[in-house]
Amino acid sequence: MTDASPTIVLLTEQALTPGDAARITAFHADDSPAYRVVVPADTERSLLVDVLDHLSLLELREALDAVRGHDDDDRAAAGQALAASLAELKAVGVEATGEVVAGDPVDTLAAQIAATGATEVVVVTRPHAVEDTFHTDWASRARERLGVPVLHVYAGSSWVG
Repeated sequence: MTDASPTIVLLTEQALTPGDAARITAFHADDSPAYRVVVPADTERSLLVDVLDHLSLLELREALDAVRGHDDDDRAAAGQALAASLAELKAVGVEATGEVVAGDPVDTLAAQIAATGATEVVVVTRPHAVEDTFHTDWASRARERLGVPVLHVYAGSSWVG
């Protein structure tokens, strides 16, 4: 980067809410970082893992929907999540850019860190019981590989993973 402000890469699987944007940016309010948002176009989640995650959270309707399959266009949904997330970050007064990405999200994070000189990663997900328990979630994989601090927050809550 050419300026002195740090960059934080933010990986999210869904649109940030106003509360998410406020909580995430509050951690670095004094640093005035730029945010680089990446949203995976296709999370390639396992059907079994999806169903177990929903059942563990007593989300019976969502578990049934997962069994029925995903009929939505993942890339279009990712584009909408990106646009909404950028709008929420800008609404709280921070500089934010982003893109919809393909492939492994952790590979994307590594590339973003190399390209931007990012000093930190924030991963925003819904709770995923199976991945979180066995540390195969994006944040755990990123912590093992990237060499920068990785904060894992759960969307729509104040929970930190």
